[in-house]
Amino acid sequence: MMRDVKDKTSVEYQRMAWDALRKSINGLVNKVNTSNIRNILKELIAENLIRGRGLFARSCMKSQMASPAFTHVFAGLVAVINTKFPALGGLLLTRIILQFRRAFKRNDKPVLLAVTKFLAHLVNQRVAHEVIALELLMLLLENPTDDSIEVAVGFLKECGAYLLEISPKCFQMIFDRFRAVLHEGEIDKRVQFMIEGVFALRKSNFQGHPAIISELDLVEEGDQETHQISLLDKDLDPESRLDIFAPDPDYLENEKKYETIKNSILGDEKEEKDGSASGSEEEDDEDEGEEEEDEDDPSQSIQDLTETNLVNLRRTIYLTIMSSVDFEEAGHKLLKIKLEPGQEKELCIMLLECCSQERTYLRYYGLLGQRFCMINQVFQQHFDECFLGQYTTIHRLETNKLRNVAKFFAHLLGTDALPWTTLEYINLTEEATTSSSRIFIKILFQELSEHLGLQKLNERLTDPDEQMQRNVGGIFPRDNPKNTRFAINFFTSIGLGGLTDSLREYLKNMPRFIMEQQKPVESSDDESSDSESSSSEPSSSSSSESDSDSDSSSDERSKKRRKK
Repeated sequence: MMRDVKDKTSVEYQRMAWDALRKSINGLVNKVNTSNIRNILKELIAENLIRGRGLFARSCMKSQMASPAFTHVFAGLVAVINTKFPALGGLLLTRIILQFRRAFKRNDKPVLLAVTKFLAHLVNQRVAHEVIALELLMLLLENPTDDSIEVAVGFLKECGAYLLEISPKCFQMIFDRFRAVLHEGEIDKRVQFMIEGVFALRKSNFQGHPAIISELDLVEEGDQETHQISLLDKDLDPESRLDIFAPDPDYLENEKKYETIKNSILGDEKEEKDGSASGSEEEDDEDEGEEEEDEDDPSQSIQDLTETNLVNLRRTIYLTIMSSVDFEEAGHKLLKIKLEPGQEKELCIMLLECCSQERTYLRYYGLLGQRFCMINQVFQQHFDECFLGQYTTIHRLETNKLRNVAKFFAHLLGTDALPWTTLEYINLTEEATTSSSRIFIKILFQELSEHLGLQKLNERLTDPDEQMQRNVGGIFPRDNPKNTRFAINFFTSIGLGGLTDSLREYLKNMPRFIMEQQKPVESSDDESSDSESSSSEPSSSSSSESDSDSDSSSDERSKKRRKK
């Protein structure tokens, strides 16, 4: 659309350029991390940050509020940008201070924790002066409450190492105030333990909480521009008008000015490439021709083997899942992510991974997985593959992760979001199971019985449908009396003996079944023996007649002896 507009100074073109700038800045800030921060900085400086300084400040604050765990990365990004454009660092710091004031006035603890964390890392990066940190701590500890002390402790953990180095006397005053609060004893026990934890952290010189990690130490000490803005300054202007589009009558001139600034920072890469290309042409024309042919060849495409896009996708999915209020909001946001064919499995893997990392199972993950299975059958197939992968490597999981995974899949099976053909992968025998897999099966079926009820679960498992019997054939084995008894004993030990009624009946009637199977064999043997006996009947009859004659002659002899 921007190419179609001929007049580059028109309001329509400027509005489209503004929208493109906003999207570009938001995208770059959202995907920054410790490994790609140098590349992101180059791409950000390539955008017109002077015109979009309000957009940059707002994007940094929103991204940090959504993912406070990456606060140190955002602060490192701002620190480098601040060396080139100090106005951007000053604007961002002003807005953060004003946001702190509003949150402090409303007693909004979640916002206070996030804002103070951002301020702490800006102090560590020397974007903000340490006076702001001391003013903030004194303000929070002036009239201490449980919430204000919790915020102060969180702030001190982040920038305590830097304050201890730069201003030890003021740092000692802060800890004297903490000690006084402890002696007063008017705060909750939980908060007292937090203060004691800070004292222990100070004793270890804030070990494990460095001011700046090595990956984000990108600015030389003399190059940084430090802003001395007071927390109590009343004349702070957030310059909210910079967030809204406004036509620029000198648009083209300002764009050219920024182009020169950008080239002075990054260097004119195009000219360097052209110069090297012309030099190589003079040296060797034939080699240059070969290089041009290689560039024109579509087969010579660069492949990213570092899986950067995959890592960014997983990070986006993780941040979306963790920052959503409920499963409906998370599902709506995740569906907006453009997934390439085959990337649906990454969403299933990340959802299962987030679920397993929780301390206890949250129904939020089960409902989210159920929603995706109901939307598209592709997610059912991927969750089925995830079940197989988790079950085959279940011995690698800790007990807590194992429990969360089992409850997650029990929810999907109990709501029919996942087909019961998944149970085909389970083979409940003494040889085929381990202690981990038996715990997994135990939690899975206990959750299913709680969700469906024992009677309904039993009806489902004993369904005469051939497919269903094939699905549970490995769980209720009938191939060997030993395996059958093992399954009965297992379900009885976990309190679900009612599921084995049909299996017990089968084991009880197993001798009769064996006899019934043997009867046809015996009958066939009898028929063959009868045919053999019929062929020998004449000889047997003659022998019987001779025996009768001999018997009669012996009787007559006995009678004569008696008469004598």
